[in-house]
Order: sequence, then structure tokens, then C-alpha cells
Amino acid sequence: MFCAAFSRFHVSLGPALAGLLVLVSSLSWADETPTATSGLLPLEELRTFTRVYDHVRSGYVDEISDTQLLEYAIKGMIAELDPHSAYLDKEAFADLQANTSGEFGGVGLEVSIDDGYVKVVTPIDGSPSANAGILAGDVVVRIDDKPVKGMDLNKAVNLMRGPKNSPIKITVMRDGVDQPIDFKLLRDIIKVQSVRTRLLEQDYFYIRIAQFQLDTGKEMRKKIQDQLKKPSETKGIILDLRNNPGGVLQASVEVVDAFLDGGLVVYTQGRLDNSNISYNAEEGDITSGLPLIVLINDGSASASEIVAGALQDHKRAIIMGTRSFGKGSVQSVIPISNDRAVKLTTALYYTPNGRSIQAQGIEPDVE
Repeated sequence: MFCAAFSRFHVSLGPALAGLLVLVSSLSWADETPTATSGLLPLEELRTFTRVYDHVRSGYVDEISDTQLLEYAIKGMIAELDPHSAYLDKEAFADLQANTSGEFGGVGLEVSIDDGYVKVVTPIDGSPSANAGILAGDVVVRIDDKPVKGMDLNKAVNLMRGPKNSPIKITVMRDGVDQPIDFKLLRDIIKVQSVRTRLLEQDYFYIRIAQFQLDTGKEMRKKIQDQLKKPSETKGIILDLRNNPGGVLQASVEVVDAFLDGGLVVYTQGRLDNSNISYNAEEGDITSGLPLIVLINDGSASASEIVAGALQDHKRAIIMGTRSFGKGSVQSVIPISNDRAVKLTTALYYTPNGRSIQAQGIEPDVE
């Protein structure tokens, strides 16, 4: 059935798509509507896809290669799933690795897609964006006077990247402000210092975590232990997660582990068996139960919400501020070649008491 149904497309679609059709012919097919778990691919929808592909390939005003068209198809398929899934081409994959290490070039904005708009999750501490006054919740409408509504997130991010000291204009809309606001910035090398500390009133140890990087948990633990060795009495700890967009999951677990005497930190649930994972703290609160306050706001997302939710459920800390962002989904980065990958939402995070973070956020104990 497959060969008969598709043989007429081979001549017009060229070797790239013909090869694709031969490749998938070994899979299971069905004329009836398949279920999500049936393993059958919908024949009629694939016919529609090849017709559309043929029209675009032969009739679009500019000639586009089969390779580029198929890459567009992949990007579109992933982008329609949710705001956090993405196809990572060579440049985007390299950017992701740079962000995890804590150094990259640009204006210092953590952004996501919300109803087709590029929305600011948070400006990064000390970045050109933060210094200029861009706020969490601002909606980016133009970059260098180029409209960004409906633009692929990776493309919007790439527009904001550039050499140090190169100028850029970012136009945002803000709740409560009728007119767009223009910000003229100079790009910089963004170096995110994950953990910073200081003493407040000589008695309270303030810890600011700007982003969860690979060594954040270890770095914070060492700073706490060094402080507690000093002769001056520490009466309490303030953990500031405001405008922290998240980062490495394991780092958030290690941060919670420092304050808990064992117990569940977070668990994930997804369709695949390997998506259902529980993360637990080891026994031993390194602060010996010192009073703890955690600060959050609408720019606190992902790993920040895991920390706040776990400490709140265990009644280990008082959570203060405003409701957090509500980004509680797990993205798995799946390499598909040496320099390309798919970032796919594969599970959701749940706090120890079973609360979903996704689209809900963490409500503070004290607003």
C-alpha cells in the first residue's frame, strides 16, 4: 500500500524526500486515525505533508534546498509542542552549552515564548539589560526595530547576541505602561556569578543565587560552612532566588540538600519509564536548623521553584515575595548529531507534597 500510494511523488520531490519516504516505509502504517501509543503513523496526514512539501519546493518565490525545508519542518514540529521544547541547530546547541558553563555574549536576558511573544523571564544580574531597567514580565516586541512576534525563540535570542560593545535597541511593552519602551544597550560578555554572599546586620547570612550552574550547590555549601566556622554568631540565613531563571537540576537538589535532614526534594513524571525519577536529600542539615527565609518573585523559575517548593513543603523555610514564574517542566537535551540536538519536554516537576509547578508557580507564605 505504501509504495503504491507514494510512488507518484518520487519524481517531483527529488532524492532527498524520496529517500525519506523509503526510510519510513519500514514503519507501521494505518489508514484509520491512530492513537498516541499505537505505533502507527497516519497515512492521510503524511500524504498531505508530501503535497504541501511539493508545492513549497516547486512554487515558493525563492528556491530552497530539500535539506533546509526538512529542517524547517522539524523546527515547526518541535516549536508547536510548548514554549520550552526546541530544535537546536549548531549555533543554538553551542549557546546552550555556553549558558550552562556560565559565560556567553549578549545583553543578558533570559526569555521564553508566551502566546507568540518573546517574554522576559528575568534580566541576569549585572548585565546590560538589568542595568538599563528591563524587568521580568516585559514583552519584547522589536529588536533593532525588527518585529519579533511569531519569531522562533532561537532566532530572537541570536538577534540579541553579538560582539562586546556593539549597539542594540530592544523595544518592550510593560504592564501598566501604554506606550512601548525603547532601551538602547551595548552588548557585553555575560559572566554569571552563580553564588554571592554578604552579612546583613552582622548576624544574618545573605546568599544570592543568580543561576543554577554545575557547581552552584558545592559553592554555596562551602560558603555556608566557612561562615559558620567564624566566631561571630549567625542567627539566620536569607536565600535570594529572585529573578533566578533556573539552570541545572542537580544543582537545585544540592542546594536543598544543604538545608534538609534527608527527605524527598522533587520528583518527575512523564510518559517514559526513565522520566519518573525521585531526588532525595541526604541526612545532615549543615546549618543545624538555622532559621531560613527564601525570597522569590515572578522571575524565579524552574530550579528556583524546585528549591522554594521543597523547602516550603518540608516547612524548613519561610517563602517570601510574589508568586514564581511557573516553569515546572523537564527538558531533555537529546543529541541527534555531533552538533545538533532536540530539547524536548519529557516530564513535569512535582514538589514533595505532589504539587505541580508547571503554570502554577510557588505561592509565597508571606507576600
